[in-house]
Amino acid sequence: MSEPNGEFMLKVDVLNTYYGKAQILFDMNLGVRRGEIVALLGRNGAGKTTTLKSIMGIVPPKSGRVTYKDQPIHHLPPHKTCNLGLGYVPEDRRIFTKLTIMENLEVGKQPPREGFEPWSPEKLFELFPNLAERSGQEGGTLSGGEQQMLTIARTLMGNPEMMILDEPSEGLAPVIVEQLALTIQKLKNEGVSILLAEQNLNFARFICDRAYMIYQGRICHESPLDKLSDAEYEKYCSIS
Repeated sequence: MSEPNGEFMLKVDVLNTYYGKAQILFDMNLGVRRGEIVALLGRNGAGKTTTLKSIMGIVPPKSGRVTYKDQPIHHLPPHKTCNLGLGYVPEDRRIFTKLTIMENLEVGKQPPREGFEPWSPEKLFELFPNLAERSGQEGGTLSGGEQQMLTIARTLMGNPEMMILDEPSEGLAPVIVEQLALTIQKLKNEGVSILLAEQNLNFARFICDRAYMIYQGRICHESPLDKLSDAEYEKYCSIS
């Protein structure tokens, strides 16, 4: 895998986000370098999904700053953030169940970005051979793992330079999780930087460079994945 360099592609500084009057994120700080895969680890309800939605502008932060390639994006609506080259794969996948795989891919298509080879259905089918075999099927007929692959593939049709994935391994069979991990590694080799929210420590260890641990809306620890012990994970992410 290519090594990340020192340049932060995505930077989150002192982010505070609310749902109504309830504060969910507290002075959130994190960053993803170009060419890096970073995990946001935490148990259910810790604030992982809210963090990703705040970055994308789905749940706008009340204060703080998010920059993508040195451009402030915390004030932008989601579609403008995506147009800048930041792809988002939500936890609930949200494929178009009545459209075929090919039609789902066409929905996500955006112009190519300078310096990057554009994604095409043919290139994606090499990455996801399961989808190639079912390209004419409606999305709603696919298994959970195939729907996850389709969501990632549709996002890639937007030619993002960076992707944000929310719980990509959740609910998938172990053999599919392993296939997904290998796919994400290939995306890194293609030059795509990645931030993903996860609970599966083994999955994160296999693919990620670094991790931030989140508890009750606060970043409580940061560590390279190869130096993060089970005890540290339990301490920060399984607090009862």
